[in-house]
Amino acid sequence: MAITSQQAQAVWDRARCLYDNDQVQTAIDCLAKDISEVLADTNPLVLSVMNGGLIPTGQLLTRLHFPLHVDYLHASRYRGKTSGGALSWSVKPQHELKGRTVLVVDDILDEGLTLDGILTYCHQQGAEKVYSCVLVEKLHDRKHGCRHADFVGLQIEDVYVFGYGLDYKGYLRNAPGIYAVDELEE
Repeated sequence: MAITSQQAQAVWDRARCLYDNDQVQTAIDCLAKDISEVLADTNPLVLSVMNGGLIPTGQLLTRLHFPLHVDYLHASRYRGKTSGGALSWSVKPQHELKGRTVLVVDDILDEGLTLDGILTYCHQQGAEKVYSCVLVEKLHDRKHGCRHADFVGLQIEDVYVFGYGLDYKGYLRNAPGIYAVDELEE
């Protein structure tokens, strides 16, 4: 169900801040350090998962001080909703994956089905090694796909969140922190 910008603002006004901007920036610094230690000499292809991965990827790229290629893909299970369905591909990467080291960057690891589908696709395209990076990992026992990301910035309780790329019904990706929705409106 679509909402108005006023309804989105009301959700933001009632939300609880789990991680503020400084804490998220520190987490991204740590991600960059960990990724650099593993991938600096691999000429990686960094794939941003749209739309949620846009902000985490952009913030991360300026902290990776080694040669790399950047591309994106758009695969989603949510499409503006608060619960996921089947994986739908809008855009596949333009770079060839065969023989490459690939780093997939997304906003969140929740149930793991979206990330699992993307990682499987990368392997099927012949990527030599595939790594996953998420800004946020939700802690719960409902993971059915990818259960762990290689690089995780922040861990959160099992609540619906927005900010830093994570959306609430298409809004609030631009919030400068990670916020828990006070009450989910279906």
